[in-house]
Amino acid sequence: MALYAIGDLHLSLGTNKPMDVFGPGWANHVQRLEEAFSSLGEEDVTVLCGDTSWGIDLSQSLEDFRFIDRLPGKKLLVKGNHDYWWTTASKMRRFFQDNGLTTIDILHNNCHFYGDWAVCGTRGWFYEEEQSGHNEKVFNREVIRLEASLKAAGDRPILAFLHYPPLYTGYRCPEIIAKLEAYGVKDCFYGHLHGPTHRRAIEGTVGTVGYHLVSADYLRFVPKKILE
Repeated sequence: MALYAIGDLHLSLGTNKPMDVFGPGWANHVQRLEEAFSSLGEEDVTVLCGDTSWGIDLSQSLEDFRFIDRLPGKKLLVKGNHDYWWTTASKMRRFFQDNGLTTIDILHNNCHFYGDWAVCGTRGWFYEEEQSGHNEKVFNREVIRLEASLKAAGDRPILAFLHYPPLYTGYRCPEIIAKLEAYGVKDCFYGHLHGPTHRRAIEGTVGTVGYHLVSADYLRFVPKKILE
């Protein structure tokens, strides 16, 4: 039994959005994901850190979810900025149930437990949102969602999973970082950064939190093992 993380699968099995247009690093990425996951066991848990499917709604994302469901272990989904299919928790869980998707759940306004650890997370906030016009209401909602997830951990040690990086070379989101530090988060795993922006990712401990990029192309499509 082990805990893993990987983000930005960008699946498009139910729509036509091949990722190899973004460079040779994405060639055959679905096959590479399937091969990498084949080494996982049914008791393992993988957190998918956003941008999971290009589908514009749940029905268009169904083939992507079926692919994910066939992969070994349990999968916990965090919302990404391109997850247009994302809706309410009740609708998503009902959709998964109605379609026999038994290994998928969501990480949103809640937390899950892995052994003695709490697995917390939300989408987060990033500079792209500010450049398109800072929406204070949406931003505050993300901070509230993160705190709700962290509070649900109780007194357990916490691992946090975001889509957006809370810090980046030349950028920090102080409100998100403050919540991570206030709740004693040990490590934070994030996605969203691709290609040339990998070099601007923050890896390692800053303040009291360890930060780790887990975008699929950064990991060469192999989930990152976090805990046994």
